[in-house]
Amino acid sequence: MSHPADPRRVAVAYSWRWLALLCLVLALSGCGVNNIPTLDEKVKSAWAQVENQYQRRADLIPNLVETVKGYAQQEKETLTAVTEARAKATSIQVDADTLNDPQTLKRFEQAQSQLTGALSRLMAVSERYPDLKSNQNFLALQSQLEGTENRIAVARRDFIQAVQAYNTEIRTFPGKIWHSLLYSDMPIRETFEATSPNADQAPQVKF
Repeated sequence: MSHPADPRRVAVAYSWRWLALLCLVLALSGCGVNNIPTLDEKVKSAWAQVENQYQRRADLIPNLVETVKGYAQQEKETLTAVTEARAKATSIQVDADTLNDPQTLKRFEQAQSQLTGALSRLMAVSERYPDLKSNQNFLALQSQLEGTENRIAVARRDFIQAVQAYNTEIRTFPGKIWHSLLYSDMPIRETFEATSPNADQAPQVKF
């Protein structure tokens, strides 16, 4: 004939199980089981900064174009090229859901590079107009653009470093094990590719 379990023994048994589970969780945490999602969040955060800086540049362009147009209306082709390049760049959105799509990232990077080139040509054309070069609004926009280009370069560098850290984690021990066991749905991340020998340098917009 079976006897009812002693409630105190049952409580002690459950306590030991919870304690063992807690110790296992702590041990896994110490072994880097959380490194992959942590590094993945850093990649997303770094990308958000890249997007913020590119958007800041895009926001400066309409006012810049209008200012230049007031002094150099005959430079219609250059002004149109900048406007069209801006429209194309802002039409390609890369968020956390599409960040793993290499084709979308490539199109985004190409569009931003085209906009960088169009802006460089606009600034070169502007040098032919002394009145424009001395305009206070233009000087302020020029300064803001230069600062934004520098921030873009920094944000891109930080994103590349975040991706490298994440990719290294899931390719090396013990991260490779945790990736295969728990995070197999998280792929290798794509990053920027240099499109020119000086792709890591901010464009020069000073006169």
